[in-house]
Amino acid sequence: MTKVVVKEGEPFEKALKRFKKKVEAAGILKELRKREHYLKPSVKKKEKQRAAEKRRRRSISRAV
Repeated sequence: MTKVVVKEGEPFEKALKRFKKKVEAAGILKELRKREHYLKPSVKKKEKQRAAEKRRRRSISRAV
């Protein structure tokens, strides 16, 4: 669980900004988006293969 202690006299906006940075660093939003919809294992596998193919093509095009 991400916590931010608001210091004495600290503006709310500054504390909110620190909180957002901690949430981003912890990967909470990324995990939330990943769990938003159920994906069957076969669909996950296909997406993983597509991503690997995209990375491979990108690395080949950069090498040329």
